[in-house]
Amino acid sequence: MSSRLALIPADIPILEAALAGNDVLQDYLKVNIPDVWSIFGPEALQYSLDKLRESISEAGWWSYLPILIVDNTLVGFCGFKGSPNQEGMVEIGYEIAESYRQQGLATELAETLILHAFSTPGIKMVQAHTLGAENASTKVLSKCGMKKMEEINDPEDGIIWRWEILKVPDTKH
Repeated sequence: MSSRLALIPADIPILEAALAGNDVLQDYLKVNIPDVWSIFGPEALQYSLDKLRESISEAGWWSYLPILIVDNTLVGFCGFKGSPNQEGMVEIGYEIAESYRQQGLATELAETLILHAFSTPGIKMVQAHTLGAENASTKVLSKCGMKKMEEINDPEDGIIWRWEILKVPDTKH
């Protein structure tokens, strides 16, 4: 939760409702849903659903639906790309529906995911990937304190940038 966004964990029934269509999801969640709230599309929803069906212990490490509190509207899609690895790293992904962009919501969403990750014991690093050029996501990640670490030639997406932020150790004694 942030000042403007409530994050609803996308469990199996929510993902099934989302895949059934906007009307079904709207009735299930009792929120307003724009016609296009995700460019990731049904493939991302199905992938999250499949992962949860494989292992319910992964709940909380896949998808969330960000609801803009002021007008009770679904404004995007976000989450983690699975549970933490052995080194304590998780990767975030996020998107904001086009009609809600340029309002700082993507930054607020990314910050919320980072804070959520770092509130979990054992998480030491959060990563993200962007296309390999300055764009809205690179600005969002920079605002969140993430640093561009490397350029990768991905066989599917071409040049992408890997970003990361390390958890600041608690120095209280």
